[in-house]
Amino acid sequence: MKAAPHADKLAAHFYKTLFEVAPGVKPLFGADMKSQQRKLIVMLKAAVEALNDLDALVPVLNDLAVRHVKYGAKPEHFTPVGNALLFSLKCQLGDKDFTPEVKEAWIAVLRLVSSTMKQAMRPAA
Repeated sequence: MKAAPHADKLAAHFYKTLFEVAPGVKPLFGADMKSQQRKLIVMLKAAVEALNDLDALVPVLNDLAVRHVKYGAKPEHFTPVGNALLFSLKCQLGDKDFTPEVKEAWIAVLRLVSSTMKQAMRPAA
């Protein structure tokens, strides 16, 4: 994962950007943003590494979605989260490493994660 050497800066930039574009989500996060940043990087790394084993990834994402509902997360939060992450990746990696192919790969990962999590966030009928 090309973003790994930039993980700390990426996470800090992501949350700064997210809270600027979607200030309404800030109360969903605790005061310990360093811990939150570490959790984000761990989850992103796990998602990327598990792309070749979706059977293992889906239950992890489902569990994550259930926890996020308890925190107050909603499906409509995924768009600003995804946009903030893509912007942060571009800023941290730069044009040399954040190529159109890398961007498309991240978009595919984010779509997979968000669609899986949104499905798990739906109330049971």
